[in-house]
Amino acid sequence: FKDKRPCELSGGMRQRAALIRTLVLNPTLLLLDEPFSGLDPFNVELFKSEIVRMAENGSMIIFSSHRMEHVELFCKKLVVLLKGKSVLEGNLVDIKKQYRKKNIKVCGDIDVLEVKKIKGVVSVLEEASQYEIKIESEDVVPLVFEYVSRCSNITKFVVEEPSLNEIFVEKVGESYEK
Repeated sequence: FKDKRPCELSGGMRQRAALIRTLVLNPTLLLLDEPFSGLDPFNVELFKSEIVRMAENGSMIIFSSHRMEHVELFCKKLVVLLKGKSVLEGNLVDIKKQYRKKNIKVCGDIDVLEVKKIKGVVSVLEEASQYEIKIESEDVVPLVFEYVSRCSNITKFVVEEPSLNEIFVEKVGESYEK
């Protein structure tokens, strides 16, 4: 593709060329606006690892994206804007701590109706091979664990922080309603 003009390239190829042009300079400040749009999964992973490497080597990266999983991967501090106004900002770790809700992933034979009866359980989602139990705070974990420990064939019980996507949907939803 080296002899082609940018206008002759596909959108994904233009995006790759622009990222390569930028990254080869090893900048100390990198501004990225939706850097993975138009890229196939292989190239997304390739550029993610390169951006992580640059951050580890001291580059400051300002990253704009609608993909919360990318924001969560790269960003330590964030600002979520809605119509030009901040609806969420701070260190990612602090934001997750302040958002008290947690998720519990369970593999095994549980009775969804019984789990839903536990005080503090918000919802139970059945996924392909596991259940995701959303709880209102970490205080509910022992109650769920006590129930699950009496069930059979339990192969997994993991308490996880909510994803940034979950927090974003709730915060932006509150702002949309105002």
